[in-house]
Order: sequence, then C-alpha cells, then structure tokens
Amino acid sequence: MSTENDDLSMWDEALNEQAEAREAAEGAEKVELEELEENDTPISGEEQRKLDAILDIPVTISMEVGRSNISIRNLLQLNQGSVVELDRVAGEALDVLVNGTLIAHGEVVVVNDKFGIRLTDVISQVERIKKLK
Repeated sequence: MSTENDDLSMWDEALNEQAEAREAAEGAEKVELEELEENDTPISGEEQRKLDAILDIPVTISMEVGRSNISIRNLLQLNQGSVVELDRVAGEALDVLVNGTLIAHGEVVVVNDKFGIRLTDVISQVERIKKLK
C-alpha cells in the first residue's frame, strides 16, 4: 500500500515539476482559482446508493497516438521493422478514450521510466453527449 502511495507522490512531484518548468519557459503567470463550493443540497441515501453502485464499474481507458487504414494484403506483409504511417503529425496531442469514447486530449510524460499522460483538454459533457447521438 505504501508503495502505491510512494508511486502516486512521485507522479505528483514530477507533474508539478514539469508544470513549473513549462510556466517558467512560457512566462506564464500563476493564477489562484476559486475553490469549488459544496452543493447546498445534501445527497440522499438513495442517491448515495446509486452513486456507490456505479463507482466500482471498471472501464477501459486508452490513449490513441493515431490511426491508419491499410489493406489486408499490406497488413499480412508487416514484419519487424515495418513502418506504418499514422494520420497524426508528430507532436500533436493524443486522444484519451474511455470505452471507445473520446473524453480528452493529452501529451505523453515520462516519470521514473514509466509512461503517463497529462490531460491538456477535456471534452465537455455536452460535447460527449452530442457525439453519442
């Protein structure tokens, strides 16, 4: 358990360092945000049970670097060292998908020899619902 907490704190530290370095490089000004206020209406017991029921549902989160359409003939000819051209430009943000639905864009970060992703743009709920229809 402490190893998991240590890993999380290392991620937090690394992400904070990268954010500070980016702010310094861009000359960005640090802005204090207002704290979110609690909703005045407390959650009822029934609402809490409904919320608890969905919080443990596993979902698949994936990061997509890019896509390519190729014929089956070309697919079968792929071997070690083959290069497949993707539909993205180098340095372009990755797509973050949850169960195949785009929820955000992000950039790759490396912390202690492990890959991670920093979210740079989160798709609004309204936009996600529009894409479902």
